[in-house]
Amino acid sequence: MTAVSESLCCTLLLFVCVSADKKNITAESGKNVTLPCQALNTIIGVEWSRPDLNEEYVLLYRDGHFDPGSQHPSFKNRVDLQDRQMKDGDVSLILKDVTTADSGTYECRIRESKSRGIHEGGPNNIITLSVVDPPGQLIIEKVSVGEKINAPFGLIVAHSISAVLLVGGF
Repeated sequence: MTAVSESLCCTLLLFVCVSADKKNITAESGKNVTLPCQALNTIIGVEWSRPDLNEEYVLLYRDGHFDPGSQHPSFKNRVDLQDRQMKDGDVSLILKDVTTADSGTYECRIRESKSRGIHEGGPNNIITLSVVDPPGQLIIEKVSVGEKINAPFGLIVAHSISAVLLVGGF
Protein backbone atom coordinates (compact mmCIF):
# COMPACT_ATOMS: atom_id res chain seq x y z
CA MET A 1 0.00 0.00 0.00
CA THR A 2 1.24 3.48 -0.75
CA ALA A 3 1.43 6.17 1.91
CA VAL A 4 -1.49 8.03 0.31
CA SER A 5 -3.76 4.97 0.22
CA GLU A 6 -2.80 4.08 3.83
CA SER A 7 -3.64 7.60 4.93
CA LEU A 8 -6.96 7.52 3.07
CA CYS A 9 -7.81 4.12 4.56
CA CYS A 10 -7.06 5.34 8.10
CA THR A 11 -9.12 8.49 7.52
CA LEU A 12 -12.09 6.45 6.29
CA LEU A 13 -11.75 4.02 9.22
CA LEU A 14 -11.64 6.94 11.67
CA PHE A 15 -14.72 8.50 10.04
CA VAL A 16 -16.66 5.24 10.29
CA CYS A 17 -15.69 4.79 13.96
CA VAL A 18 -16.63 8.29 15.14
CA SER A 19 -19.67 8.98 13.01
CA ALA A 20 -22.96 8.65 14.86
CA ASP A 21 -26.30 7.49 13.55
CA LYS A 22 -28.47 10.54 12.90
CA LYS A 23 -32.24 10.15 12.88
CA ASN A 24 -35.26 12.43 12.74
CA ILE A 25 -38.33 11.35 14.69
CA THR A 26 -41.72 13.05 14.81
CA ALA A 27 -44.05 12.32 17.73
CA GLU A 28 -47.54 13.45 18.66
CA SER A 29 -47.96 15.52 21.82
CA GLY A 30 -49.25 13.46 24.76
CA LYS A 31 -47.88 10.15 23.42
CA ASN A 32 -44.84 8.10 24.37
CA VAL A 33 -41.91 7.94 21.97
CA THR A 34 -38.90 5.60 21.78
CA LEU A 35 -35.51 7.01 20.79
CA PRO A 36 -33.37 4.10 19.53
CA CYS A 37 -29.77 3.39 20.55
CA GLN A 38 -27.79 0.15 20.41
CA ALA A 39 -24.52 -1.02 21.98
CA LEU A 40 -22.29 -3.74 20.56
CA ASN A 41 -20.33 -4.75 23.68
CA THR A 42 -20.80 -5.01 27.45
CA ILE A 43 -22.40 -1.80 28.69
CA ILE A 44 -20.73 0.06 31.55
CA GLY A 45 -22.64 3.31 31.26
CA VAL A 46 -25.31 5.11 29.22
CA GLU A 47 -25.88 8.83 28.89
CA TRP A 48 -28.91 10.31 27.19
CA SER A 49 -28.51 14.06 26.93
CA ARG A 50 -29.65 17.20 25.15
CA PRO A 51 -26.90 19.72 24.42
CA ASP A 52 -29.17 22.60 25.50
CA LEU A 53 -29.50 21.20 29.07
CA ASN A 54 -25.86 21.98 29.95
CA GLU A 55 -24.64 19.65 32.71
CA GLU A 56 -27.91 17.80 33.39
CA TYR A 57 -28.96 14.61 31.64
CA VAL A 58 -32.15 13.21 30.22
CA LEU A 59 -31.09 9.84 31.70
CA LEU A 60 -27.79 8.69 33.21
CA TYR A 61 -26.82 5.08 34.02
CA ARG A 62 -23.40 4.42 35.55
CA ASP A 63 -21.77 2.18 38.12
CA GLY A 64 -24.61 -0.32 37.80
CA HIS A 65 -27.48 2.03 38.62
CA PHE A 66 -29.48 5.01 37.38
CA ASP A 67 -28.43 8.44 38.67
CA PRO A 68 -31.52 10.65 39.18
CA GLY A 69 -29.39 13.32 40.89
CA SER A 70 -27.86 14.30 37.54
CA GLN A 71 -31.19 14.30 35.71
CA HIS A 72 -32.85 17.46 34.41
CA PRO A 73 -36.09 18.09 36.39
CA SER A 74 -38.31 18.13 33.28
CA PHE A 75 -37.47 14.45 32.63
CA LYS A 76 -37.91 13.07 36.17
CA ASN A 77 -40.46 10.20 36.18
CA ARG A 78 -40.93 10.59 32.41
CA VAL A 79 -38.05 8.53 30.97
CA ASP A 80 -36.94 4.92 31.09
CA LEU A 81 -34.89 2.50 29.06
CA GLN A 82 -36.78 0.19 26.73
CA ASP A 83 -34.94 -2.68 28.40
CA ARG A 84 -33.55 -1.93 31.87
CA GLN A 85 -31.41 -5.09 31.68
CA MET A 86 -29.98 -3.78 28.38
CA LYS A 87 -30.12 -7.26 26.85
CA ASP A 88 -28.70 -7.43 23.36
CA GLY A 89 -27.27 -3.92 23.85
CA ASP A 90 -30.65 -2.15 23.64
CA VAL A 91 -30.36 1.21 25.42
CA SER A 92 -33.28 2.86 23.62
CA LEU A 93 -34.92 5.66 25.61
CA ILE A 94 -38.67 5.85 26.23
CA LEU A 95 -39.86 9.41 26.70
CA LYS A 96 -43.38 9.50 28.16
CA ASP A 97 -46.18 12.03 27.59
CA VAL A 98 -44.15 14.22 25.23
CA THR A 99 -44.88 17.92 24.77
CA THR A 100 -43.60 20.45 22.25
CA ALA A 101 -41.01 21.46 24.90
CA ASP A 102 -39.42 18.01 24.37
CA SER A 103 -38.55 18.89 20.77
CA GLY A 104 -34.81 19.06 20.26
CA THR A 105 -31.63 17.09 19.67
CA TYR A 106 -30.97 14.04 21.85
CA GLU A 107 -27.63 12.27 22.06
CA CYS A 108 -26.99 8.71 23.22
CA ARG A 109 -23.49 7.95 24.51
CA ILE A 110 -22.53 4.44 25.52
CA ARG A 111 -19.53 3.48 27.61
CA GLU A 112 -18.60 -0.05 26.64
CA SER A 113 -16.15 -2.67 27.82
CA LYS A 114 -14.20 -4.15 24.93
CA SER A 115 -11.50 -6.78 24.74
CA ARG A 116 -8.93 -3.97 24.49
CA GLY A 117 -10.24 -1.87 27.36
CA ILE A 118 -13.03 0.65 27.79
CA HIS A 119 -14.42 2.58 24.84
CA GLU A 120 -15.76 6.09 25.27
CA GLY A 121 -16.28 8.43 22.39
CA GLY A 122 -18.69 10.78 20.77
CA PRO A 123 -22.40 10.10 20.62
CA ASN A 124 -23.51 6.73 19.27
CA ASN A 125 -26.83 8.20 18.11
CA ILE A 126 -28.02 11.73 17.49
CA ILE A 127 -31.78 12.06 17.24
CA THR A 128 -33.74 15.15 16.36
CA LEU A 129 -37.18 14.89 17.94
CA SER A 130 -40.05 17.04 16.68
CA VAL A 131 -43.20 16.97 18.81
CA VAL A 132 -46.37 18.15 17.10
CA ASP A 133 -49.85 18.75 18.45
CA PRO A 134 -52.42 16.18 17.28
CA PRO A 135 -54.71 17.23 14.43
CA GLY A 136 -57.94 18.85 15.60
CA GLN A 137 -56.30 20.17 18.76
CA LEU A 138 -56.16 23.83 19.61
CA ILE A 139 -53.77 25.25 22.18
CA ILE A 140 -55.40 27.78 24.51
CA GLU A 141 -53.13 29.86 26.65
CA LYS A 142 -54.37 31.33 29.89
CA VAL A 143 -52.47 34.58 29.91
CA SER A 144 -52.97 35.15 33.63
CA VAL A 145 -51.25 31.91 34.67
CA GLY A 146 -49.35 31.10 31.48
CA GLU A 147 -50.41 27.46 31.33
CA LYS A 148 -51.39 25.77 28.09
CA ILE A 149 -54.41 23.50 27.68
CA ASN A 150 -54.93 20.94 24.91
CA ALA A 151 -58.58 20.56 23.92
CA PRO A 152 -60.38 19.27 20.82
CA PHE A 153 -61.48 22.16 18.60
CA GLY A 154 -65.11 20.95 18.50
CA LEU A 155 -65.29 20.91 22.29
CA ILE A 156 -64.10 24.52 22.46
CA VAL A 157 -66.68 25.65 19.90
CA ALA A 158 -69.48 23.75 21.72
CA HIS A 159 -68.57 25.35 25.03
CA SER A 160 -68.35 28.78 23.43
CA ILE A 161 -71.82 28.40 21.87
CA SER A 162 -73.24 27.13 25.19
CA ALA A 163 -71.75 30.11 27.01
CA VAL A 164 -73.26 32.52 24.47
CA LEU A 165 -76.67 30.84 24.73
CA LEU A 166 -76.57 30.93 28.53
CA VAL A 167 -75.58 34.61 28.58
CA GLY A 168 -78.13 35.47 25.87
CA GLY A 169 -80.92 33.68 27.77
CA PHE A 170 -80.70 35.99 30.79
